[in-house]
Amino acid sequence: MDELEHKFEVEVKEAEKSQKLGDEIKAELKASGMMDDKGKLKLKGVSPKMLKRMKQEYVNCPVLKSDVGFIQCFVCPNFQSRVMGKVLCKGAPLKK
Repeated sequence: MDELEHKFEVEVKEAEKSQKLGDEIKAELKASGMMDDKGKLKLKGVSPKMLKRMKQEYVNCPVLKSDVGFIQCFVCPNFQSRVMGKVLCKGAPLKK
């Protein structure tokens, strides 16, 4: 099997509390249909149990150079895959 092209392998870390999503991220999720009007996440193929776990995880983003919640990372265009506690990231600059 060919390996996905990626620039960074970022370790997924677990936090004590759920990571809060910023207003900008929420607006982006609503626009793409991944969040309903009430603010509830609707990620296709992700169980409620896994979603709860994902909310408590974060990564040290090499593109944004800061810690971001895993859900923000998951919906990022640079997200390739998550394998054994690591995220494969394309590392391309993000457009604002």
